[in-house]
Amino acid sequence: MHLPSPLPLKDLDRFPSFVMAQGHEALTPLRSKPLGLWLWVACLGLTLGWDATGADLHVMAWLGDAQGFALRDHWWLSTVLHEGVKRLAVVVYLALLWMAVLPWGPWRQVPRLQRLEVVVGITLSLLLISSLKRISLTSCPWELQSFGGVATYISHWSWGTRDGGGGHCFPGGHASSAMAFLAMTLPWLASEQAQEKRKGWVWLGAIVLMGLFLGAAQTLRGAHYPSHTAWTALICAATAWANHQVFQRLQQSNPRLPA
Repeated sequence: MHLPSPLPLKDLDRFPSFVMAQGHEALTPLRSKPLGLWLWVACLGLTLGWDATGADLHVMAWLGDAQGFALRDHWWLSTVLHEGVKRLAVVVYLALLWMAVLPWGPWRQVPRLQRLEVVVGITLSLLLISSLKRISLTSCPWELQSFGGVATYISHWSWGTRDGGGGHCFPGGHASSAMAFLAMTLPWLASEQAQEKRKGWVWLGAIVLMGLFLGAAQTLRGAHYPSHTAWTALICAATAWANHQVFQRLQQSNPRLPA
């Protein structure tokens, strides 16, 4: 009986990461999906389920009535958390844009290609959300007849169908003031160094929490449904991932570039 030859000694340390099939000639590596992908898929499923149940209208009915939304013009929500944070996000974006070219402080230790990835990812996310809002016919909740407006509720997936309002309300633009910065986390999350990876997770948590907070503020005002914030997060995360893949390919095709 012919027995398969043993694995070379140099390959023994890799043996647990393989699956045996038809002898060792058919060894194939075990491939695990990254945690971030599973999180994105889970959030996508939850958001689709939220949309399907019509939970958006239930939340808005709890916050407003035929006279509108009591918190629409609240100073903290409209002046500080809307206008103020929007201006702050512009300042942070311009600072990152500047540091991509002329870094200072801790950013001097970040390779130029990585700094460029961050800026390009944030820019693409902002442009995509802005473009989707421009072509969307979905009106804001405070424009619905149920809340003193003129529009009728139509799902934001009913592309090409007007609801009688002003439109241009899907996805949540204000939440993107934070969610667009998800692109800043991927270079660190993808690092093989534990310290850098932990830094990426900390930034990821802070950005997501800020985005949810800003989205909730707009929901309280009647400006956006909760699902608008969720879709903004998903779109920005997908854009950041795609951007990261492009820059990884660029790095691999140009070995002389700093890793």
